[in-house]
Amino acid sequence: MVESVKKSLRASAAARWTSLVIVSFTMLCGYYVADVASPLKPLIEQKLHWTSSQYGFFTGGYAWLNIIGGLLLGGILLDKLGARMAGILAGVLMVVGCGLKWFAIHDTGLFAGTFLGFNLQVFLAAFGFSIFGLGLEICGVTATKIIARWFKGYEIALAMGLQVGTARIGTAIALGLSDPIARAFKDSVGAPIFVGFAMLLVGLVAYFFYCAMDRKLDASESDLDEEAEEPFRFSDIGEILSIKSFWYIAILCALFYSAVFPFLKYAPDLMVQKFHVKESWAGAIPSILPFATIPLTVVFGGYYDRKGKGASLMILGSLLLVVVHVIFSVPLLNNWLVALAATIVLGFGFSLVPSAMWPSVPKFIPHRQLGTAYALIFWLQNLVALWGVPYLIGSVLDRYCIVGTRVVEGASSPAYNYTLPMLIFTACGVLAVLFAYLLKADNRKMGYGLEQPSVKG
Repeated sequence: MVESVKKSLRASAAARWTSLVIVSFTMLCGYYVADVASPLKPLIEQKLHWTSSQYGFFTGGYAWLNIIGGLLLGGILLDKLGARMAGILAGVLMVVGCGLKWFAIHDTGLFAGTFLGFNLQVFLAAFGFSIFGLGLEICGVTATKIIARWFKGYEIALAMGLQVGTARIGTAIALGLSDPIARAFKDSVGAPIFVGFAMLLVGLVAYFFYCAMDRKLDASESDLDEEAEEPFRFSDIGEILSIKSFWYIAILCALFYSAVFPFLKYAPDLMVQKFHVKESWAGAIPSILPFATIPLTVVFGGYYDRKGKGASLMILGSLLLVVVHVIFSVPLLNNWLVALAATIVLGFGFSLVPSAMWPSVPKFIPHRQLGTAYALIFWLQNLVALWGVPYLIGSVLDRYCIVGTRVVEGASSPAYNYTLPMLIFTACGVLAVLFAYLLKADNRKMGYGLEQPSVKG
């Protein structure tokens, strides 16, 4: 009689990829809400009378709770309590935060006056965005650790690349459809945000289906003859911070995304101001960027799985970032075809770095510490790329870049020269290249295998 051999559920390709589809869909819904206001900047200035500084304050609000420790706490809870509890908490925070953001930004006239010296409407919208941002970042950390668990020894780089690419469909939808949705509802700034609120509810329901799969995975591995993983300890934080490559990859992440995410927040306005694209089409060209990442992350993630060269891919992606922002910073290059070509090139850089960066972390961080390690990386990303740089760009635009006034359909708003902000993004790209090179050098010294394939065998 032949005794059957019990295998982990993750040995099933169907189960692995189903788990990926579910968590990727939840992230797609979150990314839509994260970027839904980007194409609305001109409309917000016209209808709500916000300045660029106030818009930058609102955009930077995404990172407030993450910066003061909420994200790190979420990563620790993920390592101690597991992906099911962390994911549900993240989903609830996203729904509540988006609801408050919609209620505040919806032009009801209820929020006149100031609070702590800030415009009350701007402050409440930013605070709601902060609650949502905490939820989305915890969701992102959770999704990354989920994929690391399900795909360990399998197609981990491809899976992480697909998750990132799928999530960015949400960004593409937001950039491409946010303004048309608003104008379909009589120039309602709140309408596209409410659509995001409904999407988040669907994403939360979908995550409960994943929780059922996660329980089955636990059951399938409960009797396997494997070495038990040590539980998370708070001293693990010190161990993570003592690794040079962790710092290099965390700083690289912050710098790289400083030249991408804030750029996307202002890109539709850049298309209007510099490239003379109609406001109703301002999000069309930037929306190509997340769409381009979908096939490219498949290609680059698959290449890393089979051939390796992770650190080299990060250097190349950062170099492309520099090239693109140099092009955007040249005043004479103001034809929309230039913007289109540069955005396509940016799609290559935006795919290369994440496809190699996220699956590289498990190569030098134990699985029991992954949630905390990713949370620390996301924390630095929030501090620099999602709070500091967006607010800096908004302030720079108001102080140094106003060159006149634009009048659209009887409503006036400032006209901007975007050269200086593009040079700031270029500087972030140059520094990202430096830290990608330092990461490659440290990998050569320590032998983490960042240049080696991810798939075993």
